[in-house]
Amino acid sequence: MVTGYEEDFKKSIVEMVKAGRRPDELSKEYGPSADSIRNWVKKYAPVEVNGESISADELKKLRKENAILKEELEILKRAAVLLAKH
Repeated sequence: MVTGYEEDFKKSIVEMVKAGRRPDELSKEYGPSADSIRNWVKKYAPVEVNGESISADELKKLRKENAILKEELEILKRAAVLLAKH
């Protein structure tokens, strides 16, 4: 059983699904399970955000980055308060 497919391979399979091929037939032809293919379709499907189209994967990465930046901002605010007191 093959695991860890390359991103380009996954994206090409997703494109075939978008073109009308069924995940079960692609599974038989290329190897990954139909469920994996469906998950890839969800992962790479575009999501409309503020008039821009991005993939669900990109949205997840942006949310994670945003959470990190918010945490850093809170740390900087606390540091500024401490410095202002001295």
